[in-house]
Amino acid sequence: MSKLIGISIIIFSVFGGYVWAGGSLTSLWQPAEILIIFGAGLGALVIASPRAVLDEMVEQVKSVFSTEKEDPELYPQLFGLMGMLMSQIQSQGLKVLDEHIDKPNESSLFLMYPAVLEHPQVLQFLIDNLRLQSIGKLSPHDLEHMLAEEIERIEDDSLRPSHALAKIAEAMPGFGILAAVMGIIITMSNIDGPITMIGVKVAAALVGTFIGIFACYCFFDPLSKSLEHLVDRKSAQLRCVAAALTAFAKGKPPMLALDAGRKQIQSENRPSFIELERWIEEQRG
Repeated sequence: MSKLIGISIIIFSVFGGYVWAGGSLTSLWQPAEILIIFGAGLGALVIASPRAVLDEMVEQVKSVFSTEKEDPELYPQLFGLMGMLMSQIQSQGLKVLDEHIDKPNESSLFLMYPAVLEHPQVLQFLIDNLRLQSIGKLSPHDLEHMLAEEIERIEDDSLRPSHALAKIAEAMPGFGILAAVMGIIITMSNIDGPITMIGVKVAAALVGTFIGIFACYCFFDPLSKSLEHLVDRKSAQLRCVAAALTAFAKGKPPMLALDAGRKQIQSENRPSFIELERWIEEQRG
């Protein structure tokens, strides 16, 4: 919703101010300029980006406009699930994980926490590293280092769409100039025409420069920043899991291990320690 509000503010401010100053919106409607600029931008994006990046970009843009806030059930259920797993490991050892992590979607334990199952990246990160611990005992230091490297790799991959979009944003003013230059070429080829017609063609050429700047600073650059925030929010989920697993591997009690994970969450989504205790009690109840 906030993204749509932001777009509305931009459109109202830019075009409303233009009309208020005496401009005509029909003068800005230059389909040829729009085709040149956005067609060149799309083509450059396709050339520069692998198919996987383009697919991920589409998914991230959908997420930006459809889910602007964290799933309110994710962290309560994630902490509840990790707390249950840690308690079972304490009492029965790592072998108890085998019946749960091989097929989490069929596990009676995991099925109690549907919000976690609905976040495949978090689920896969959790079960992969639990499985790794059950196969071979890792030192807490090695586990911490390995998890940090894995999260860094996931972040780098997830940020590729944002970086690609930022590059296109930087190029949009250049594409606008490209369209403007082509418009001037058309104008100069008709220099012997009526003076009013020359003025119209020059104005149309300048619209290309406007569209390029507008697309850069009012659309593509803010959208690339939104994708960055989305990735950071998802990375916080993984950092939460990693910190809890590492603290538990160091011998911390489940509650203190979960608190270590709590501290990795972004401030707007981070529960207090009292809320964490309440969540765990509710899940146990």
